Amino acid sequence: MAETLCLSDSDRSSSSDQSVPSRSNNRSLRIAEKERKKNEAEDSFVLALRYFSEVEAGTPVAGNDELDRNLAVVEKVAFSKGLSPEAISVLLEFAMSLRMGTSPCVRVLKCLIPASVVAQQAVVRAVVWLNVSKIPISTQVLFIKWVLTVFDLIDAKDQLRAIYGFIFSFITEENLCPYICHLLYLLTRKENVHLYRVRKLLELQSKLGRQPFLMHLLSLYKVFCPELVTLSIPSRIRSGFKNYISPWKSALAAVQKSNGQQVSSSISAAFTIKEKSISRKRKHCHLDLPALSSVLNKEPQSEQTSRRKMVPLVHLSSFAQMLKDMHRIELPAQMGSLLGSSLALQYLDCVQEESALLRLNFWLGCALHEEFLFCRQTSEEALQFLNNLLSAQHFLQEGFSSSDAFLYKFLNVWDGSLLRPQILGLLSNIPVIPSTQIGRLLFEPLTQLFFTSSMFFKCGLMECLNNMLLKWLTWHSVYALEDDLDISLNSHTSINITLSGFKDSVMELVHFVGRLASLGLQLEGCNTLLLSFILDFYETVCDTFLKFGLPLVVMPPPGVFYPALLATDPVSVDRLAYIMHRYKLNLTSAKSQEKQTEPQQAFHISRHTFRQFNHYLVFMVNCLWNCRMFHANTDMHVREELLHKSNVPQYWTRFDFIHHPAFTGYAVDFHQKCWPGKKDVDVNSIKQSKPWSWYLEYLFNQGFDGLKDFVHSSISRQVTAGDELQDSQQR
Repeated sequence: MAETLCLSDSDRSSSSDQSVPSRSNNRSLRIAEKERKKNEAEDSFVLALRYFSEVEAGTPVAGNDELDRNLAVVEKVAFSKGLSPEAISVLLEFAMSLRMGTSPCVRVLKCLIPASVVAQQAVVRAVVWLNVSKIPISTQVLFIKWVLTVFDLIDAKDQLRAIYGFIFSFITEENLCPYICHLLYLLTRKENVHLYRVRKLLELQSKLGRQPFLMHLLSLYKVFCPELVTLSIPSRIRSGFKNYISPWKSALAAVQKSNGQQVSSSISAAFTIKEKSISRKRKHCHLDLPALSSVLNKEPQSEQTSRRKMVPLVHLSSFAQMLKDMHRIELPAQMGSLLGSSLALQYLDCVQEESALLRLNFWLGCALHEEFLFCRQTSEEALQFLNNLLSAQHFLQEGFSSSDAFLYKFLNVWDGSLLRPQILGLLSNIPVIPSTQIGRLLFEPLTQLFFTSSMFFKCGLMECLNNMLLKWLTWHSVYALEDDLDISLNSHTSINITLSGFKDSVMELVHFVGRLASLGLQLEGCNTLLLSFILDFYETVCDTFLKFGLPLVVMPPPGVFYPALLATDPVSVDRLAYIMHRYKLNLTSAKSQEKQTEPQQAFHISRHTFRQFNHYLVFMVNCLWNCRMFHANTDMHVREELLHKSNVPQYWTRFDFIHHPAFTGYAVDFHQKCWPGKKDVDVNSIKQSKPWSWYLEYLFNQGFDGLKDFVHSSISRQVTAGDELQDSQQR
């Protein structure tokens, strides 16, 4: 029994050993069978594409088993994995050319589900077929719906915009008009807006009524060229472009999800502007920044990416890795995602790829115009979006052209309070505007806002304009060429401006701020806070030559100089003294450089600037030092009889360092410390020689460095101990 048992165990062990290779053989057979079926499916799909590319016109459809078989193969691949750009190009050409009639055309159009992107050239060729072959209107509508659905997946838009006029010609077809208007709305740029197109839209409106799709396109035309569209357009247009039933949206979302891609939110956004269920609440469908996602599928990444040698930007995790793969980086599927990634912004700033900037500016322009241009209330989404945009601009240290274009339009409808910090922040990033356009684009709307808004808005605007000037001057000092002939002021645009043109723009801005500041101080009663922001601006202006290398010196207007000199707070007087000290250094340096350089290369500061500076300097010295406040040759001349009627003793000394309202408290404090035993305070005793010197040192030790620099550079102090009377009379 034992022997029998042993034999039985041995047999069982032997059979077990034999089953192991049999199971591995079965697994190998299953894998081989799976690969064979996969290859057969791929071969059948390739054969199907070859059939649709080579089939001759006039081939019968009825009873054509080969056509049905190939269509079934294409549909299976399209709804499971999606179609490659090459496959879509072949099938779109077959469908729109009507080689086998209209029935296969509709079926093919309904299965055009892109796996990644759609080639622009294929779409352009298909649009051209609309005018060549006799495609039924229903099929044309189906094709335009497909273009609208995959619009954000088209790899470029330049050729489509090149045939803008051709697409516009289909607007007269009543059934196509809503869809053509939607497509034109997505393609329109300022150069596309012409008077004859506005007239055509108005003619259609008189025929069809105030249709929402016509009103939306007209509203966009009015944004770009308000002088051409005189029609009154409501700020909120009912329903907008309808949420058309699209046979591709759900299939496209399923394909992208199965391929591991983020479902494009722009697909639904392209068709939906406002839902009926939330008609009272504005939908901010453009304000959520999409996450970084790759155009390529994640599953076949090892094969497809290695073949194309592309590295998706979403896969980079460090700046060193980005530098290593700089020329192999693939841009994300949605350009708006760049704003939320510092690494993506670094790549954008380093590469300066024109197509990437065009795509980003197009997306950003659409989002800003649709969500903010006629906005009358704020929201958390809007604040977050604008803060992200500001962070991106601060990171790049320059703005976007689409943001600038939006601001030029938004300033005309802005009330000055809605999203004020964000709008002023964006405004400060605007690049240099030619002097011939700066008045219309900036000065006119800002003037209306300045004089109809609160004092706090005036302060914010002054800070904004100061930051704008600082960035202009910084761009000049960084990008100015050695020969000073041409300046590239914004790396994101092709704006080039000559040195003389740049000087004109800066001068216009400084003069504009001077006018606002003078009138603003009058309106606000020389408010100290407003005066502080104004002096911030002129601290930038006074150093344009020495600090930024710009051969330009512009003096502040009298409406700023005199309120600052006669201010009741010592900080304003001290800052004015510092500004005058810096003006003197800049003018002196400019004068010496003018003498050293050759006449044909030298720049010239106008005599009016020197005369104005000397006039201010003499008045300031006479006021603070020489006690000649109301001298006959000054701007503060008052008739003698009026001064006597005021009953002010020694009125000519009322604004010197002792009696000036800003320094009277310091003079009294110094007197008490210098003569602690005296009960009667006579501040005139400070004018004696030694106390006067001590008093000046006392003022300088209080932190008034501006006054210290001004006195040391602009006033000659020749005082002797035995000449107190003469010194007092001189002061």
